[in-house]
Amino acid sequence: MALRGSTASLFLIAVLLGGCSFASDVLWPSVSGDAPPAPPAQAAPPPASAPVQTAQVAAPPPAPSPAAGLQPTGTYVGQKVQQLRSELGQLEGVVNQRSAQLQLIRNATTENSQRYHGTVAAITTRLQLGTTPGNPVLVQQWNQAQADLDRISTDIAAMNSLANEVAADSALAAYLLDAARATYTLSGAIDEDHRQIAILEDQVNKAVVLIDRQLNELSEDISRQTTYVGNERANLTALSLSIKNGELYGGSLANRAYRAVGDPGAGPAVVGGGRAAVIAPDGRQPLVVIRFDQPNPPYQQALYTAVAKALERRPQAQFDLVAIASNQGANTGQAALNQNQSRRNAERVLRTLTDMGLPAGRISLSSTTSTQTPTNEVHVYVR
Repeated sequence: MALRGSTASLFLIAVLLGGCSFASDVLWPSVSGDAPPAPPAQAAPPPASAPVQTAQVAAPPPAPSPAAGLQPTGTYVGQKVQQLRSELGQLEGVVNQRSAQLQLIRNATTENSQRYHGTVAAITTRLQLGTTPGNPVLVQQWNQAQADLDRISTDIAAMNSLANEVAADSALAAYLLDAARATYTLSGAIDEDHRQIAILEDQVNKAVVLIDRQLNELSEDISRQTTYVGNERANLTALSLSIKNGELYGGSLANRAYRAVGDPGAGPAVVGGGRAAVIAPDGRQPLVVIRFDQPNPPYQQALYTAVAKALERRPQAQFDLVAIASNQGANTGQAALNQNQSRRNAERVLRTLTDMGLPAGRISLSSTTSTQTPTNEVHVYVR
């Protein structure tokens, strides 16, 4: 019994020593230079942040046209049917191609519009927070916005070209419809010929509906995008003036959303120092009085705000710019110089208004002299 116990003890010790050897081989590098045994291969779990790859299922091809399976009948009318079937197949392929082209143009317009508005938003944000006049970074961004708007104009041209092609498809569809209906009157037809003609007529009518829908969509898109580009070009012009002066004004005066509001009952906006309002000879009160008592008075923001409010009340309002030259204590030569300088000041204000989007045809210029004003002024009246 003792021998058996000793033998069992020795066997247990050998097993434990072997396990320690295996553990040592795994935990400690081999000093003999041999590579340690490789652990058993296990499948590594996918990282948690790895995106799930989904299989891209291709869209099923369009169902074949019922006209594609029409078989020749051997009659003269059957030959006409086969000819119309071939032309209809070409038309249906072209219609599908036009739809794909329209979608590509829309996608390009969407990308260009998003890029354009992102650039304009960056410019507006910088101007809103405050920046230096003529900031070169904003000038570069403005050029980029202009390029994006030009790309949208190119998309409009592509839509116009596509509309012409769809109009040609419409003429072809009308011809096929008339030809199919005329085939009914041909002699020598069998019942199968008339059945096939009816199928062709139905398919042509479906093509006509698709073509009309394409024409309507293109017409709406062209009209919408043309108006949009025209408005944004005016807004870019106003934004260019804001960049030049380093001050945010707003959208183009030509694109403002007009709404009726009550009369504010306030006096004119006076730029260059406050004083009593000047009344025109016809009894009108000036909307804005700009005093040129310094080389470059900052009148743009006050002028934009006043004119914008006037357009909100009267969308069809027109404006009179009156250049007032000061003759207070001036000799003949000085009075002439004041008149020339006053006209140039009025022309400068006119350019500012047109840059803000106000059509030049709604602005009139005139000049006069006054012994009551100490400096040259420009008065803006609503007409």
